[in-house]
Formats: sequence, structure tokens, C-alpha cells
Amino acid sequence: MSPARLRFGSMPYDMLRGLIDGDVTVDGDRVEYTTCDLATDVFEPMIRDQAFDVAELGLTYYLRTLDAAAAAGTTPPFVALPVFPARVFRQSSIFVREGGGIDRPADLAGRRVGEFALYGHDAGVWAKGVLADEFGVDPASMSWIVGGLERSLPPADYVSQPRPDGVAVSTATRGADLGAMLEQGEIDALFSGNVPRAVLEGSPRVRRLFVDYRSVEQEYFARTGIFPPAHVLVMRRDLVEARPGLAHAVSDACAEAKARAQERATLGRVTNFATSMLPWLNDLADRDAALLGPDPFAFGVAANRVAIETFLRYHHEQGLSRRFAVDEVFAQELLDT
Repeated sequence: MSPARLRFGSMPYDMLRGLIDGDVTVDGDRVEYTTCDLATDVFEPMIRDQAFDVAELGLTYYLRTLDAAAAAGTTPPFVALPVFPARVFRQSSIFVREGGGIDRPADLAGRRVGEFALYGHDAGVWAKGVLADEFGVDPASMSWIVGGLERSLPPADYVSQPRPDGVAVSTATRGADLGAMLEQGEIDALFSGNVPRAVLEGSPRVRRLFVDYRSVEQEYFARTGIFPPAHVLVMRRDLVEARPGLAHAVSDACAEAKARAQERATLGRVTNFATSMLPWLNDLADRDAALLGPDPFAFGVAANRVAIETFLRYHHEQGLSRRFAVDEVFAQELLDT
């Protein structure tokens, strides 16, 4: 019997607002949507308790559920949809202490480096992979300490925590703030998908490794075509198997919600984004469209195959999982999208 509702969980992404607000439905089912300020507040209940039917997971969190199921000889509990609510270029996710002698990627060798949330969080996988590919920097050349930022993070013990051979990884004291540790010189650098408060407040003691990170990231995209996805929507596998076509319907509903978000953005351009508190957004929109094209947040396997193949390679090279193929990780009914 079809459920009367579908339980969704994610951060409050503009591209999914139609589903969050209830304006978009899925195959006639009512959507019950839970949002959060920190993505791990959805990751944990989804992985521990399958608390949602459809939820956002970090790519690495999802891959770890696949490996955990394989190790236990069980069926993986989730299947991914090629819907990526979070994408961020990651050269800007590397922070260093000003005056600490780290002026180029090679200077990270031998340093004590913090990483947000867990060793191999999604931003960290991308940043380490890019440094290895583009600058020959090996993550094993650094020692790593994992922890939170201003908000204390409990250990992510609901996913596996692989420690690659030859890589020194430790855990910060509960309640430690890696951003403050960087500012105070207790660590030399920080890889974090979230921006530390010291940077947001303009501390002269902390900066990004790539000071002109926009130019670096634009050049990277122009050369590779990769706009790095970080998170993916997953569904409970038992629901996908019980309702053939539902994965496609959820994907289609997400596409409809995104189309509505794009319509709102177009209206914003007409009104010069007068309702926003950020000046010159039309100029930003012009420059982004010129470089990224009309739909940089495209869904589907084909449009994202190169980026996902790259992430899967990085994940394996960094000792976090076996080498997955793209077609293993997405719902079979959506492989032709």
C-alpha cells in the first residue's frame, strides 16, 4: 500500500524549497519535510534509524554505508539519486595561519592540519584530491586532527572511520574549536567545508591558502568542467524496491522544485535582487552564467559522471573505500538520466 506521505530531510536549500513548502508533491504523496542548520543533524538519524524516506547524505557518508553493508554481508539500506543539493568549489576550503610559512600547497608537508567533522569529510576529500592531482601533495605528508568548529560535534560513530595506512590521524578534545586552534597556532592549517569564525570576522592571523580563490576555482572549472558535488539525496532501498518508479518520481519532483527556484532567480534579476541583502548580485549572476552555463546545478548521471568518477577515485586513493563505479551507486532506474 502506498504511504500517505514521504518523509524528507535536508538543509533548507533554495533548489528544494518547492518540496519544503509543499508546493511540489511526489507521485501524489504528501511530502513531510524536516530541515536542519547542520547537515549531520539529518545524516545521523537517517543512517542510524532510517528516520526519513528521502534524505541528504554527504557523498562520503553514503559510500561508507555501502562499504559497511558489504563488510557485514547485508544489503545496503540506501540508494542514491543523481540529485546533488550541495556543490562548492573546494580550493577555498583550505585555511592557514598567516605568517606560518604556508604560502603554497607544497608547504603543507610536515604540518599539523585540522579537518572538520571526520577524516575524509566531503570537502576534505575534494580538497585533498585536488592538491594531489594538481600539486603532488600527499595527505600522508601531514598529520591530521579531526574535530568541530564553534559548535561541538559528537563523534560520527554512526559511520565507519577508516584510518588509511601511513596517515597519522587523531581526534581533538571534545568541544575543541579547530578554527580557534588555527588562529592560536595550535594547528598549522585547516580543511573545512564550513568557514571558521576567525575568517568570517576578518582575523589577521588566519587566511585561505589560495587568497584569490575565486580565480583559482574558476580556472579549475574552465579546465576540468567539474563543479564539485558534496551531498546527494538518497532513498530507503526497501521503498525503492517496493514502489518501482518512485525513485524517478522523486527525482522529477526535485527537478521541478529546482526549476521553480531558477524562475525565482530570473525574477530576482528583473528586480535587481532588490529583496536580497547582497549588492551587485546581477553582476555575479552574469559572470557565473558566462562561466558555468545555464544550469550549473544539473541533476542526472550523464551531466555529473565526470565529477562523480573523480570523487570516487579520490575516495579510494585516500584509503576511505573500495573503488566504486558510478553505476554502482545510483538507482538503476535513473542511470539513463
